[in-house]
Amino acid sequence: MISAHVDMSFMRGPIAKAMPEADVRLWPNEDISQADVALCWRPPHGVLGDMKRLRLVHGIAAGVDNILSVPDLPQVPVCRVVDPNHARGIVEYATWATLFFHRGFDVFQRNRLKRAWVQPRQHRADKITVGIMGWGNLGKAVGGALKDLGYNVRAWARSAHEADGIAFFSGDEQRAAFLEETNILIALLPLTAETNGILNADLFAQMPKGAALVNIGRGELLNEPDLLASLDAGHLRGAVLDVFEQEPLPEDSPLWVHPRVFVTPHIASMADPNVIATQMAENIRRAFAGEAVANEVDRTRGY
Repeated sequence: MISAHVDMSFMRGPIAKAMPEADVRLWPNEDISQADVALCWRPPHGVLGDMKRLRLVHGIAAGVDNILSVPDLPQVPVCRVVDPNHARGIVEYATWATLFFHRGFDVFQRNRLKRAWVQPRQHRADKITVGIMGWGNLGKAVGGALKDLGYNVRAWARSAHEADGIAFFSGDEQRAAFLEETNILIALLPLTAETNGILNADLFAQMPKGAALVNIGRGELLNEPDLLASLDAGHLRGAVLDVFEQEPLPEDSPLWVHPRVFVTPHIASMADPNVIATQMAENIRRAFAGEAVANEVDRTRGY
């Protein structure tokens, strides 16, 4: 038996195609107490702990911090989804966000409301430095795409990596040097104890005046009050945000109405439901055969 949140009813068809024999139950409208597998994204506290037969927890995306943060998470394998097309969506979003600031669309958007016809001087892509925080598969895909478009790309991660043709910085000791010339910062870090709240006042102060932030990593990376303070002080130019500490973003959040913030509802990229179902079906087969599952999460690292 496979359990899933009622919000994931869209998975019934793909699961039936990948595993015709599966008995799919949607929480909370159906009994999931005997489920062997949980398919989830933001499982409510207490639900997974009550599933005594659980043998596998499977996410529906690359990130699983919403699952690992559950206090009653059973000691069973937790797997994430690796969709080759997921990186393409992230690259498209990151490219759009980079162009949004590079070509001044944020300024034009505000000028439109004032009916102000202003034509600022344009800058070549190689005069814009884009910094990428996080150098996993997604960071590498974004960095390569922006480099091919002519941007001056640099990258930062907790540990050193190879980055062909891209200036690479690592560790706390090199972060200031990475930030000091970054005009557009793209956050693609996983959420860990070390990265929680890393996008804060201290980090913003190390960026050039007029720099911009794009967060498509995890909402908890960002200290939202610090961002608003930096925007209001005129240090940061603007922010494009796709992920938030609380989702859906509360109606009373000031991020909705701030003139220098562009909000999207966690849509930068989504895994294909058929890919999710196929990978989950294969991992169920492996788990029940006593074999190692694919894309299992290291709980100590958080990904």
